Amino acid sequence: MSDQLQQYVPVAILILVALGFAVTNLILPSVIGKKRIHTPTKDSAYECGLPAMQEGQPRFSVKFYMIAMLFIVFDIEVVFMLGWGAVFRDLFKEMGWTIIGGAAVFLLILEVGHIYLWKKGALDWAPRKKS
Repeated sequence: MSDQLQQYVPVAILILVALGFAVTNLILPSVIGKKRIHTPTKDSAYECGLPAMQEGQPRFSVKFYMIAMLFIVFDIEVVFMLGWGAVFRDLFKEMGWTIIGGAAVFLLILEVGHIYLWKKGALDWAPRKKS
């Protein structure tokens, strides 16, 4: 084995140990554990001795997901632009105006997501007042 590949042997061993641990933890309980008996009484939710008052998970408004998508769009933009700005001088010396073009394409793609969210009304935080 070459010296370059030999440095990856500990990583391969770690991956094999991790996979073995995961597979063991998934299979071992079903092999040595008791089989569970499913009945409607056992599978129902228990809430202080009383029947459950409502469903388990409340429904979320679509507005919640639109705001989450908006956060992701701007969060990704900030993370990449901060890293890009930190090494801008070095990259500009190395690549020239190509680096600015790449950043412009990146911002253009994110702006498409921003315009989509704007058109869908994700930026309207309060209901509109009727005149």
